[in-house]
Amino acid sequence: MEILLGTEALRDYLSFEVAAAAQKLVRDVMLVRPGEQVAITADTSSDGRVVEATAKAAYAAAAVPVVLWYQTTLGSGVEPPRPVAAAIADCDVWIEYAVGYTLYSAAFRRAMDRGARYICLSGMDADMLVRTVGRVDYRALVAMGEQLRALVAAARQVHITTPAGTDITADNGGRFVRHSGKLADTPGEPIMLGGQISWSPLEESINGRLVFDGCIWPPAEIGLVRSPVTLTIEAGIVREIEGGAEARLYKQWLAAFNDPNMYRVAHFSLGFNPGVRRPTGRIVEDERLFGCLNVGIGTQGPQLRAVGWKAAAHTDGVALNPTIHLDGEPLEVAGRYVHPEIVAACRALGVPGY
Repeated sequence: MEILLGTEALRDYLSFEVAAAAQKLVRDVMLVRPGEQVAITADTSSDGRVVEATAKAAYAAAAVPVVLWYQTTLGSGVEPPRPVAAAIADCDVWIEYAVGYTLYSAAFRRAMDRGARYICLSGMDADMLVRTVGRVDYRALVAMGEQLRALVAAARQVHITTPAGTDITADNGGRFVRHSGKLADTPGEPIMLGGQISWSPLEESINGRLVFDGCIWPPAEIGLVRSPVTLTIEAGIVREIEGGAEARLYKQWLAAFNDPNMYRVAHFSLGFNPGVRRPTGRIVEDERLFGCLNVGIGTQGPQLRAVGWKAAAHTDGVALNPTIHLDGEPLEVAGRYVHPEIVAACRALGVPGY
């Protein structure tokens, strides 16, 4: 959270708006029904205001909320304590706020196998909840995601460049395109914060240079990128990492796993949440920055319906202001959507400048 007023960290900051956003999240996104068991998990880095508001919203919806707090373990795909794992395996709805998120862990997979409706809101604070959920026309956001998903799914070739030097091509090969920001209407299907679609192009077809100039997480020591990190990618494998101090840290972090799968490109994603207009260093919102490209490296989850592999971890990076061509036709130029259908969707969503 950026401190502008000096009151952002206080308990009452945006308290009315947080309550309304939590109700929208529980009622309209997670589709919680009376009597459902709702597990809310958080670590000691989570924002207690958001956790409490969510529990109250679930209770007001006549559901049964249970809040589980545990110690912070920075990283991705980390296993939660056993009592937490047991609880999430026996709930109807699971809302995760832990900064050290458990997505892709064994406990997460058990919960999905048992039909929990899950959303990963890792590190969400009061300000983020209000900007990205409370003040967003969520149904218009979901509709725009479906239009983007259809356009990408229909394209074979994708070519992406950015002002910072990204120049990468890939063959989508008819692969599934996932709209992760949909509503939680399917048991066992994980969803994410609205404003993102993801897909895995044919791995061997991913070639070129990728420059992260927005955000990288994990490792937690980077977050907001201040010096661009350049990755050379050949056949879907990261072969070289160049740049300044953050590039060296990233290179060392990846090497420490001693796991070849940590260098595999897992997915491309497009961000389009209108509540995120600049990177903050918090990946859950940065990878949904309006108009950005996000690339995931490491574990490729089964929800992408591609090859699927397990790595020691998963890391995401954000490239700003991309120009994206689908089969030679421009979808986006310098971070601004130009495809007529998407421009109309931006207007329906009330995005400034469209």
